[in-house]
Amino acid sequence: MPETVFEVDTESPPDEQPDPIVNRWHPDVPPVSSIEPGEKVRVECLDWTGGQVNNDDSANDIRDMELDPNHHLSGPFEVEGAEPGDMLVVDILDLGAFPDHEWGFNAIFDRENGGGFLTDHFPEARKSIWELDGVMASTRHIEDVRFPGCAHPGILGTAPSHELLEEWNERERALIERGPDDPTAVNHETGEAEPPLALPPEPNDVLLGDMDDEQVDEAAEKAARTIPPRENAGNCDIKNLGRGSRVYLPVFVEGANFIVGDLHFSQGDGEITFCGAIEFPGWIDLKVDVIKDGMEKMGTDYAMFKPGYMDPDFSNYVVFEGYSVDEDGTQHYKNANVGMRRACLDAIDYLTNFGYSPEQAYMLLSTAPVESRIAGIVDLPNTCVTVSVPQEIFEFDVDPDRLADGGPDESRGDVAKTS
Repeated sequence: MPETVFEVDTESPPDEQPDPIVNRWHPDVPPVSSIEPGEKVRVECLDWTGGQVNNDDSANDIRDMELDPNHHLSGPFEVEGAEPGDMLVVDILDLGAFPDHEWGFNAIFDRENGGGFLTDHFPEARKSIWELDGVMASTRHIEDVRFPGCAHPGILGTAPSHELLEEWNERERALIERGPDDPTAVNHETGEAEPPLALPPEPNDVLLGDMDDEQVDEAAEKAARTIPPRENAGNCDIKNLGRGSRVYLPVFVEGANFIVGDLHFSQGDGEITFCGAIEFPGWIDLKVDVIKDGMEKMGTDYAMFKPGYMDPDFSNYVVFEGYSVDEDGTQHYKNANVGMRRACLDAIDYLTNFGYSPEQAYMLLSTAPVESRIAGIVDLPNTCVTVSVPQEIFEFDVDPDRLADGGPDESRGDVAKTS
């Protein structure tokens, strides 16, 4: 087993961990450990909420969740010899749940506290708890479903330089000031714009590892939220970034200072419920190396990766199509976001034919290894997006031909609600 270079305690709060947690991007966070090129290491991770979610049948913890401290991440780790302009090579060797914590969760966030991709259709908090049995996942909250997960880190990235951090803040601040210029940023139920368009630095609940308090107060004014992906990769939520994958991360500071966390046991493309994967605390084994002058050699200053060979192998899908026409019938110009919404909403409506509630169907699209694609992007005015749901995840037949013969309509329970 590789040496553990970062430890967590799932029974302790984030500010009392064996190793200090980080929840922002900043170049001055001191590395918690140093790794030699070619070395294999094990990193333990909290779940992204820092333990705010309980294994129970109430969604009150989702409704009342503190969002400012999220994500709770492990690192940063210095890689010896890494310099700006290099490429960090990270091999994902393995990852899994702690033996005493073999469960995860998925959630729909309340519109007033985070929301989600379809928050105008699903405005209230809901939760499902998933049992993790080897590579298989199932839940008491969505009956007759069981599937192999495609486990991966939601977040893997390197620290930005001061210059890059300032660039992030400037361009995201400009977006906030410009305001919505896209009709799809409007809530279809209320007609109001969906704030915010970006998340500026938030000085509350900032965790910056071993940085002393005076430095934290100053750095918190500029430290970037970990919510969006950027040039350093970060929160990409790519479900195929699992075991056997090799990731190439651009280096912007001495030592690279890479960070990892937000482990997902399984996820559909898009992570559409916001807390959209099966989230869990656990461990990840990595091997790191450095390509000197890698950015110049590869011709890019963005991240790249080669997927591994451990994804579930499904063969039978029901595929839903969406176009750039929203639920109200408004035509948009080649808008993939609208197309994705429509495909997801049609998939949700379809699954309700088999006794699932809309909330259960929404969670399935977010947690199961659903494939989403841009099928056509050149045919004005519509972009075509597809959402492919694997039939093999269900313990009964969901083939469209079955509905022609009068499919089942029995209830299959429901997800956890607030009380």
